[in-house]
Amino acid sequence: MKPMVRITHLEKYFGQLHVLNDICLEVQTAEVVCIIGRSGSGKSTLLRCINFLEQPDRGQVQVDELTVTAQGHGRAYQQQIHDLRLKTGMVFQSFNLFPHMTALQNVIEGPVTVKGMAKQAALAWGLHNLERVGLSAKRDEYPARLSGGQQQRVAIARALAMQPQVMLFDEPTSALDPELIGEVLAVMETLVGEGMTMLIVTHEMNFARQFAHRIIYMDEGLFVETGPPEQLFENPQSEQTRTFLSAFSRLEQGK
Repeated sequence: MKPMVRITHLEKYFGQLHVLNDICLEVQTAEVVCIIGRSGSGKSTLLRCINFLEQPDRGQVQVDELTVTAQGHGRAYQQQIHDLRLKTGMVFQSFNLFPHMTALQNVIEGPVTVKGMAKQAALAWGLHNLERVGLSAKRDEYPARLSGGQQQRVAIARALAMQPQVMLFDEPTSALDPELIGEVLAVMETLVGEGMTMLIVTHEMNFARQFAHRIIYMDEGLFVETGPPEQLFENPQSEQTRTFLSAFSRLEQGK
């Protein structure tokens, strides 16, 4: 079966820093892949290269039936990137909502301006997606009047409103107070149940253990170890993975 996502020989440099080193990855339809690792290991850069928010220096990204090769040029290439982004919903650490728009206006902005959806249809579609994340009652609130968890759930609804084939989550709970993390993870758990293909950069190890089909430990731009949660957490094969998980466990116990 053809994978939903195929990344081939992806390379990325920031100056002399080799951030992604010959990354190859296939993700099947409805598969949930969690990427873990130290800060600065290249996890977020990988997600941003998948939808070309960062331009890779080399390699290819295929999502669904569309393949984009790094370092292309011209109008046709920009159209390829545009089409790729329509297939990939992105949820950031910092919400990135438009502060001058209500929750509903944030959610319908993409369908109206990018997809050309009629306003009335977009309003109904936007409300449907706010309901999916449990926030239909907050439709007319501005981001400043929402909690961090609510803002992130609006951001998820905004991404879902574009009907992506793949959802990319870049540490979606890292900016939240501990008591708000659960409400965002609950929405993500629902998406797992709906069969959404997801790539998730996260430090939420319990979520990864329970809901990921596969875990990737990443360090210094490389995939050090890949496996199902039970293997990676219970019997990691790499000394780097063992060291990271041990340190993370001590940190969690100290909280």
